[in-house]
Amino acid sequence: MHNIIRLRPWLIGALVLAVPVVVAACGGSTDAGSPPPAVIEHTKGSKVESVRLTAEAARRIGIRTAAEQRLGSGRLEIPYDALLYDPTGRTWTYTNTSPLVFRRHDVSVVRIEGSSVLLRAGPAPGTRVVTQGATELWGVEYGGIKED
Repeated sequence: MHNIIRLRPWLIGALVLAVPVVVAACGGSTDAGSPPPAVIEHTKGSKVESVRLTAEAARRIGIRTAAEQRLGSGRLEIPYDALLYDPTGRTWTYTNTSPLVFRRHDVSVVRIEGSSVLLRAGPAPGTRVVTQGATELWGVEYGGIKED
């Protein structure tokens, strides 16, 4: 017991010194020279903006895409995971217009069949649509992104 009493002041001193280091390491601040994780890019002549992510932001969000398909009936098909509804009930999907750039595109739904959405109108066949991370892109587009 005598040894524990002697170590206690040392242990308390170590904790007092360690806490500020641990707290600083947990902060989410970025270097002044590093790019923001996401930026909004205005498209000339359009009300819809694009979201450009850094590679690290795309990895953290877990962005995944799939190609839109044209069915034999001429209808377009996207995975259900790529479909978004806005507060007014309109339907959208995010397209991958170039590496790390995503743009919201309105779609007209005919019907939903299991994990597929049949479209009357949407992006061109073969266009990559976001199947994972679309709600995060929506949040960036409408609310910005803040680091912890």
